[in-house]
Amino acid sequence: MALEYHEEGKPGKIEIVPTKPYASQHDLALAYSPGVAYPCLEIEKNPEDAYRYTDKGNLVGVISNGTAVLGLGNIGALAGKPVMEGKALLFKIFAGLDAFDIEINEKDPDKMIEIVKAISPTFGGINLEDIKAPECFEIENRLKEECDIPIMHDDQHGTAIISGAGLINALQIQGKKIGDIKLVVNGAGAAAISCTRLYVQLGVKSENVVMCDSKGVIRADRENLNAQKREFATTRDLHTLAEAMVGADVFLGLSVADVVTPEMVLSMAEKPIVFALANPNPEIDYTLAMETRPDIIVATGRSDYPNQINNVIGFPYIFRGALDCGATAINESMKIAAVYAIADLAKQPVPAVVDEAYGMNNIKFGREYILPKALDPRLLLCVAPAVARAAAESGIARRPITDWSAYKIRLRALMGDDGKMMRRITELARQTPKRVVICEGNMDNMLRAAVRCASSGVCKPVVLGNEEMIEKRADRLGLSLDGVEIVNPRHDREADTRDRYARILAKKKAREGFSFDLALEKMYERSYFGMMMVETGDADACLYSSFAAGEAAAEDVVSIIGLQEGFTHFATMHILNTRKGTYFIADTAVNPDADKSALVDIARLADHTVSFFAQEPVIAMLSYSNFGSSNHEEATLVASAVKELHEKYPQVQVDGEMQVEYALDTKLRDHTFPFNMIKGKTVNTLVFPNLTAANTATQMLLSMGVGSIIGPIQMGLKKPVYFTNSNASVREIIDLVTIAAIDAIALEKK
Repeated sequence: MALEYHEEGKPGKIEIVPTKPYASQHDLALAYSPGVAYPCLEIEKNPEDAYRYTDKGNLVGVISNGTAVLGLGNIGALAGKPVMEGKALLFKIFAGLDAFDIEINEKDPDKMIEIVKAISPTFGGINLEDIKAPECFEIENRLKEECDIPIMHDDQHGTAIISGAGLINALQIQGKKIGDIKLVVNGAGAAAISCTRLYVQLGVKSENVVMCDSKGVIRADRENLNAQKREFATTRDLHTLAEAMVGADVFLGLSVADVVTPEMVLSMAEKPIVFALANPNPEIDYTLAMETRPDIIVATGRSDYPNQINNVIGFPYIFRGALDCGATAINESMKIAAVYAIADLAKQPVPAVVDEAYGMNNIKFGREYILPKALDPRLLLCVAPAVARAAAESGIARRPITDWSAYKIRLRALMGDDGKMMRRITELARQTPKRVVICEGNMDNMLRAAVRCASSGVCKPVVLGNEEMIEKRADRLGLSLDGVEIVNPRHDREADTRDRYARILAKKKAREGFSFDLALEKMYERSYFGMMMVETGDADACLYSSFAAGEAAAEDVVSIIGLQEGFTHFATMHILNTRKGTYFIADTAVNPDADKSALVDIARLADHTVSFFAQEPVIAMLSYSNFGSSNHEEATLVASAVKELHEKYPQVQVDGEMQVEYALDTKLRDHTFPFNMIKGKTVNTLVFPNLTAANTATQMLLSMGVGSIIGPIQMGLKKPVYFTNSNASVREIIDLVTIAAIDAIALEKK
């Protein structure tokens, strides 16, 4: 599965996207010769102008020699490239920073330093990654001395900063002062040394630290200690980890799995703190540690337990703040500012969007929440300004920020959604996996999607079709069907189920010419069988595909599932994720000839659906006309729908009719039509006057690669039954299945 993810489509995880026009010869002449000479000459005169005319100020180099890759060890520069690409991706999606991954096939520290220094003018900052100790210390220290841009070895300092924030909060909860605690560290690599150094800066006393490695306690009388280990060697008469743990307040593990026993935990002081950060399995299992001591606080590096020490809540935002103020380094003041910013954020009330992302209710500061969640959208607005402010106060900011309100506005607008919403939805679906029927198990794309949904845990997929044929197809595609349930509607053992479903359907459609025999015949069709599974509660949600137009499928769905109370129509919506933000487009598949009533229902359903996705809906009803500038039938139809919405549903933020240019340009709309009812609001929801316009616009944007599109999402049915085109990509199917699962979770809560 992981190999397929990295290989399919365009291999790898990143690409370069132009930011300037390039369509004409004039554009190309500006982009390259002769126009490019002008910024070159300006930079020659004033090197700081590189930040004005190039991407240097938004570009990070992710650089490694592959000597300490994740938990894989010294696998070499080339083998480490997928990790570095992944790090570049994280910089982009979390902080809007561009990143080049650079893999250097060189283990000699002097040569490594020479190479990185030589290419450093390319970047605004350098993230060193996966370089083994002790060489990493020398490489980072010398590069910081010899280069004038922010440089940080994240394996050292990222872990130190995040765990430092967790330590501050855990000590507060346990009622302990940092200057009084006894600290035991197991592991003496780059991360362990850096964490311990930072903890000392935060207030831990050096004489209260005991560090262990694979040979036991690091003692001052041990021979052949390197400089880093000697820094934390103890003179106390301690030899083993078990001896060191007696009476300790805090344990920090950056070593190997299962080296800490329940007996060791029991020997610690009252209200102990255990940070077991070995990857992928901690020094002691989270559940075991919690069961051993009721007064303990435990953190690990794993996402499936509370209190994850995750570097991603630090490094993207630290570099963001450092680059935005033109910092010449990442100094200790900036690191400590990041520590306290992260720690403070965990104490703030958690927004509902974070609760939803993790399938939890009322997350709040305490023993199982000492650090912000990785998907908390407030991290960018919290950490980056703190780092930039510390850089200015410590005198290393070339371009200190003065207007902090404007800076936060720029951060909010930096990336748009860029997939954040879908990540939150996916995390929520994983918390309560629902039984979702994928009707066409006989199609490659549907079967691939079902397998991925099962392996990622977003739902419990049920595929419909012939078992033998599906198993052969899976074997041909190299897919494991673990976690995928197969139901064959035509199998003899499903006879009782078919009969039950047919009787229910015949009763529902008795006045629509449906006899029991006709209903029974329909039960051999996968789409009908899947919908009846949802209707009867045998499944939570359903997705089926069709080569036909959407409205044909819609008629079947409405007759079986029914409409939500208070509506006479249902509709579909597509979500368009772009660099400028997330836009919701309706109706894209169901109502070919929308009258006033349909447009009103579509707008109301869109209002509800956008709110469901934790966004504030601001709706523009589109036309080729602006606020009565045309008396054509279509324009007046939209205007009359808007009027009814204002009169009957004043809570809905909507106006129109208006052209899309005025919908998406707030300043232009407010200046030209100052009377509009959504003045000062940024439109994020577009309701088109008819199906042709909505569908054409959606498909055109998708084909042009303007952004990623999710849909069609159904709005207005009583139960989550979704349909899509049979040619949908695996990614599109997974997104729809995930949203259908979320729909089922929401329905269950109601």
